[in-house]
Amino acid sequence: MTFAFRRAAMAFAAATSLWLAAPASAKGPDSLADLSTQVSDAVVNISATQTVETKRKGGGGGEAPNLPPGAPFDDLFEEFFKRRQGQGAPEMPRQRKSSSLGSGFVIDPSGIIITNNHVIADANEVTVIFNDGQKLKAEVLGKDQKVDVAVLRVKPEKPLKAVKFGDSDKARVGDWVLAVGNPFGLGGSVTAGIVSARNRNIDSGPYDNYIQTDASINKGNSGGPLFNMDGEVIGINTAILSPSGGSVGIGFATPANTVQPVIEQLQQYGETRRGWLGVRIQNVDDAIAETLNLGSARGALVAGVDDKGPSKPAGIKAGDVIVRFDGKPIKESRDLPKLVAATPVGKDVELVILRSGKEETKKVKLGRLEDGEKVASREDGKEKSESAGPAAQSTLGLELSRLTDELRARYQIKDTVKNGVLITSVDPSSSAAEKRLQAGEILLEVNQEPVNDPADAVKKIKALKESGKKTALLIVANGQGDAHFVALPVE
Repeated sequence: MTFAFRRAAMAFAAATSLWLAAPASAKGPDSLADLSTQVSDAVVNISATQTVETKRKGGGGGEAPNLPPGAPFDDLFEEFFKRRQGQGAPEMPRQRKSSSLGSGFVIDPSGIIITNNHVIADANEVTVIFNDGQKLKAEVLGKDQKVDVAVLRVKPEKPLKAVKFGDSDKARVGDWVLAVGNPFGLGGSVTAGIVSARNRNIDSGPYDNYIQTDASINKGNSGGPLFNMDGEVIGINTAILSPSGGSVGIGFATPANTVQPVIEQLQQYGETRRGWLGVRIQNVDDAIAETLNLGSARGALVAGVDDKGPSKPAGIKAGDVIVRFDGKPIKESRDLPKLVAATPVGKDVELVILRSGKEETKKVKLGRLEDGEKVASREDGKEKSESAGPAAQSTLGLELSRLTDELRARYQIKDTVKNGVLITSVDPSSSAAEKRLQAGEILLEVNQEPVNDPADAVKKIKALKESGKKTALLIVANGQGDAHFVALPVE
């Protein structure tokens, strides 16, 4: 009995020692109080005031009270004062002030403050409210809609508490983060969470690569900082995903490494100066990769080249696949705009492209994106298409017609679209419908060969079928001339 008892005791002791030696389960920091104290004075509330012109009925009876949107009985008040003012009276202009609240943070003790562009957009007056209650009028040094950032300047009597940017590329999924801001106008609030994901694309713009976090971010947090555990700003809280408007644990912050070059340009020039290639691109899916003999889906497919852009003289063509830019790989199309935008205007860069399955290297001198956008907005072609042509023909679920003046007017197709055949209807049960092709778009090419009448398009598709090809690669443009590739099965 004694021996058996000792054996059991030894076994229990061994098991206990193993259990004690096992690593403790992961947990968060014991307290974030010190970090909160360290950074909170550098976080500010932003009040942006805008003058809005509205109209009211004349005829007396007083004005409806200026209630905030969604206020209780808002609809009842509006209806009541409409009746008192008279429905038949002329509309009278009236100006009122509309305010929005957001957050921001100080990056320079002399008074440089960062927030979101959408917090101060169209504001006539911006006021910065500090943690100690001090209020200062702010000047907008510059703002950028594409990455949603604005730079403000205040004139403090003494140096301000400031924070520094950290390297957002070092943030890992699972790292602890701290969000500080002004949710719902309540004042400085601190929430904590982790980095839930990186490089998130939420289709908000061309440079999407958000940090996703479960730290509570609500209305009013916009423009506030997302800190790492060293007290460095690794992101600017910008958006939430929420069916109700409140936090459900899915918030997004623009990475520090994305906004820092923009902030520097806004401080120096009052505007952005981004690099520009002058190409329209799209993703390469498996069907397109197979058609172009790429082996695998990768890179950015050139759907069109701007006639006045820097890529045109460099020899870049529609159908090229850009797989490397300035020594950096392009895994998917959205990688390219971010790299180009961050590259200095005027720099000579090397592009590695795939053309007809072979690699080629092209040298391009980058233009300036903002100049390219101005040129594009002024484009207004003058050539007219030829009138009536051959009757409509069908292929791949598409009904095709010759471009005529009448059809151009009906589908609002710009005169700058000179070639191609018009898609006048799409069979709803076809692969073309699944790819979201629609009436009013223009078929420009079939397998990288131009088409200028419906019969030519049908002939080219028929030739593909007879050659044993399974997929047709089409270039399709909208009425503005913006083109993209579509791969359709020919079987």
